[in-house]
Amino acid sequence: MGNRLSKIYTRTGDEGTTSLGDGSRVSKDSLRVEAMGHVDELNAVIGILLTEPLPGTIPDELKAIQHDLFDIGGEICIPGYTKIKESRIVHLENTLDELNETLSPLKEFILPGGSRQSAYCHLARTVCRRAERSLTTLSRSESVTPVSLQYLNRLSDLLFVMCRSINQSLQVEDILWKNEN
Repeated sequence: MGNRLSKIYTRTGDEGTTSLGDGSRVSKDSLRVEAMGHVDELNAVIGILLTEPLPGTIPDELKAIQHDLFDIGGEICIPGYTKIKESRIVHLENTLDELNETLSPLKEFILPGGSRQSAYCHLARTVCRRAERSLTTLSRSESVTPVSLQYLNRLSDLLFVMCRSINQSLQVEDILWKNEN
């Protein structure tokens, strides 16, 4: 594969527009660019999480998720383009089920934290929810792939279970919400 980015600055966005993958130009604050940005931010937060020591297969799963998120960004950037397959959603669900098997049932809500790794994972989960909301908003006015929406929904669930799994592996208690009422 040749060099994809031989020149980093182009000056073409100086007026507040950017190019999509199909060559069309849109405002940098368009819903499509906003959704791409949230998915990119999620990928970056997962990158931060991956700098921490993590248990079991979680690092490999997160690296595969980063590639999926890059593909979802491509789908958003090129209207009508499809890359993510339903098999990736099935994989997320299987991973979620495997991790959840070893966790005790939740009887209370938990607060983000416990360990630093879990806190970073909770941050990824909240950014994932924002990316999902953004893509949902975009889907009301423009075409997006339904699989990408499903993927982000399932991913936020998986990230929640990963948070708990990480704390359990580190023998750190989840922080339970105290309903004082």
